[in-house]
Amino acid sequence: MLAHLTATLPPSPIVTVFDRATKLRGQGYDLIDFSIGEPDFDTPAHICDAGMRAIRDGVTRYTATDGSVELKEAIQRKFLRDNGLKFTLEEISVCSGAKPLLATAVQAVLNPGDEVVVPTPAWTSHLGMVAVVGGCLKLVETGLEFGFKMSAEALEAVFTPKTRLLLLCSPSNPTGTVYSREDLREFAEILRKHPNILVISDDLYEHITFDDCCFSTLASVAPDLSERILTVNGVSKAYAMTGWRIGYGGGPKWWTDGIRAIFSQTNGGPCSISQIAATAALDGPQHLLAQRCKTYQRRRDLALDGIASIPALRATRPEGAFYLMPECSRLIGWRRLSDGGVIKNSTDLADYFLDWGVVVVPGAGFSCDPYFRLSIATSETAIQEGLHRISKACDALK
Repeated sequence: MLAHLTATLPPSPIVTVFDRATKLRGQGYDLIDFSIGEPDFDTPAHICDAGMRAIRDGVTRYTATDGSVELKEAIQRKFLRDNGLKFTLEEISVCSGAKPLLATAVQAVLNPGDEVVVPTPAWTSHLGMVAVVGGCLKLVETGLEFGFKMSAEALEAVFTPKTRLLLLCSPSNPTGTVYSREDLREFAEILRKHPNILVISDDLYEHITFDDCCFSTLASVAPDLSERILTVNGVSKAYAMTGWRIGYGGGPKWWTDGIRAIFSQTNGGPCSISQIAATAALDGPQHLLAQRCKTYQRRRDLALDGIASIPALRATRPEGAFYLMPECSRLIGWRRLSDGGVIKNSTDLADYFLDWGVVVVPGAGFSCDPYFRLSIATSETAIQEGLHRISKACDALK
């Protein structure tokens, strides 16, 4: 018999949509897939070459459970170069992807009943990680009218004596919202009044920003709070290395010691080949990051134009990441002409779009409805065709 937890923990809606789309594609359906947050670029050649050399050189043994010295030194250089943050090797942890590192970091500091503040729309796994350890979610709702941005006043209003952790993601998955340096300063002022509250800063989309938007991270804006902040990043999004599975974080030693203690029982250490490749990514040429940003920005603008041409949808202009979060309330309550079924929520709408050959993720999975997430990590041709299909699907509602 399974543990009680499994009965209360819903599967990730992103995984659910992905699995259904994969099944339909296997049956021969022509699908435009806007569901997966994965760069469609290849991993840069110099990174692949480093990995292949490592294989040929026999670098195929176990490493330390939280990362090799060589990779940690590269991460040190990255944090100093890009963020002005200085960490010792003991203050850095590496894992097989940012997602399990985030989950372990949450495990290391939360007890059952502790409150975790998360602005919504929120990445589904941020919510699930808290549920797994018995934490209590305190959601701060944002929306299109606020640019999906949490205010300092809203943050302070939700804090209670039980609040233990704030989870920040900027640029945001799923909205593309970027918190400015001034926004983070205001958050820091609130946090100084609450010395028991910790922060995880999920910076995975750091290198994907638009319109000359300047990325900032809380630990560099408020260094006096550094003993309470874990800054998490990875190579997946920036360097198109999703399958290499390397995430990393820097923070106070007491926190990374806790992560290592859990790793010692649960984690065999990241792939040795992937660590060599990640070192090459962090230490190698960085100009490709700006080049790819320009491509994502063109795609964002193309998608915004397509959404603007559909009267039933509204969207804000994301400043980073590669997602849009269209608002679809005008479609709720409409009927499908094919069978008369009513669109009751974003989940119904996502199912309906799938009938038209378009895969999106319903907003319900991000604790926001009626919205849906659309990933622009795909070609311009796919974006145009996908939004054309969505437009036709909207026209076919009564």
